[in-house]
Amino acid sequence: MSTEPSTQAAGLTQADPDALLSVSGLKKHFPIKRGVLQRQVGAVQAVDGIDFSVKSGETLGLVGESGCGKSTTGRLLSRLLEPTAGSIMFEGRDIAHLSTSQMRPLRRDIQMVFQDPQSSLNPRHTVGTIVGAPFHIQGIETPNGVKRAVQDLLSMVGLSPEHYNRYPHEFSGGQRQRIGIARALALKPKLIVADEPVSALDVSIQAQVVNLLEDLQNELNLAYVFIAHDLSVVRHISDRVAVMYLGKIVEIADQSVLYTKPHHPYTTALMSAVPIPDPDRKDGKAEGQVERIRLTGDVPSPINPPAACRFNTRCWKAQDICRTQEPPLLQIGGLSEAGFEHRVACHFPENV
Repeated sequence: MSTEPSTQAAGLTQADPDALLSVSGLKKHFPIKRGVLQRQVGAVQAVDGIDFSVKSGETLGLVGESGCGKSTTGRLLSRLLEPTAGSIMFEGRDIAHLSTSQMRPLRRDIQMVFQDPQSSLNPRHTVGTIVGAPFHIQGIETPNGVKRAVQDLLSMVGLSPEHYNRYPHEFSGGQRQRIGIARALALKPKLIVADEPVSALDVSIQAQVVNLLEDLQNELNLAYVFIAHDLSVVRHISDRVAVMYLGKIVEIADQSVLYTKPHHPYTTALMSAVPIPDPDRKDGKAEGQVERIRLTGDVPSPINPPAACRFNTRCWKAQDICRTQEPPLLQIGGLSEAGFEHRVACHFPENV
């Protein structure tokens, strides 16, 4: 029988009234079509029913291995993709299925920073044109002109106003990412979806960009959904962390709690893989680091994911109930010191 701890329902179907963004039952299935008539024969279940919320000024980290649906989730939140099902409540309004014209005014409040700064910037346009584009698209007039507004944004992100007439190829990777951040900040958004904004940068530059994002958040009261696979970066910048596996959120908690006492076996395996440098240890294992957990088998296909718990094919704790009954995302224990819940979708959670 399952040895589940005392749990309480997380109220996932009800939007948090204090949240800037609240997601419920969000799904995105990409159809697979074959034949002359292009009949649908299946679907890639990239995101398959996730629930979370983000408050103003908060950073929610979204982590998981490649192909788990992190980037798709980010594009759904910014409405670059149309959801298959579910709701995306932004300031009390469901934006999941708004038309392009209905979404246009909301683009001011929800912006996105992309992973590759080189491909996300038009090489034929100058920095002034790129960063100033949101003002022209939205028809916004600035007190001292668009050029002055763009130069102020460049100064805000650590670039020189003299870079106004330069082209993207004249900058380094870190500088190009700063240009992307300046473009996202142009219309003073309330929420920024950052899709692995530092993964394409050198390690020495990553810290500078992360610190810049933190400074901008404190100054402008921004909310971030920070998508990344580098757990060390996520731990540094996030208030809460959500762990995704094969289109599902399997655990979400305060970052300090999640990194010290993870409950889901998949999260435990992820944390065990984080390298901790300690030159004094000859065996390569740092003080306090848990034993490395090596998962067996490959990640199942999102076209035909396992029934019930999607992690059961690789989990060392899996039992019959894990293969027949999907574990709900439930709260375990009380609130953290920061007032966050700890939710986990597992019949036999760890560290309880």
